Amino acid sequence: MNTASITRIATRLMATLLLGSAGLAFAADSSPAAPTAPDKLAPARAEIKAGKWVAAIDELKKVNDAGSADWNNLMGYSHRKAKVPDYAAAEMYYNEALRIDPKHRGALEYSGELYLVLGDLAKAEQRLAALDKACFLSCDEYKDLKNSVARFKANGNKYVAAQ
Repeated sequence: MNTASITRIATRLMATLLLGSAGLAFAADSSPAAPTAPDKLAPARAEIKAGKWVAAIDELKKVNDAGSADWNNLMGYSHRKAKVPDYAAAEMYYNEALRIDPKHRGALEYSGELYLVLGDLAKAEQRLAALDKACFLSCDEYKDLKNSVARFKANGNKYVAAQ
């Protein structure tokens, strides 16, 4: 591990400790949390969880929240995973999610996966590098894409889905 990596990890750890202790200091003064709005993407998320990609897209279209990075990410994911995938649409939605929120971890991971499906290792590795910066410490999205890149390379630069 080089000095830059150690410095980056130490900086992230210090920030985590500082932010965590700041939250503890204010916890006693906090008023009860306001009720959160219902998740308008919940019906689409349920369809995604069930693997019903077309139904998920239909639910997302009903919400029609194109200004939301989450909405765009879920649209991209659903188009990519559909029985008949639409990779161009998936890329468009992922790119829009990242235009709205350049550090959107889901869109970074899933677009990296898309690039591996398309055989574009360089773009997948760019997404992996962006995820490394977006994740405070290590995060699942980074680990998942890193593993996908490793499987891609180990399989002669061919995409292999996670088991």
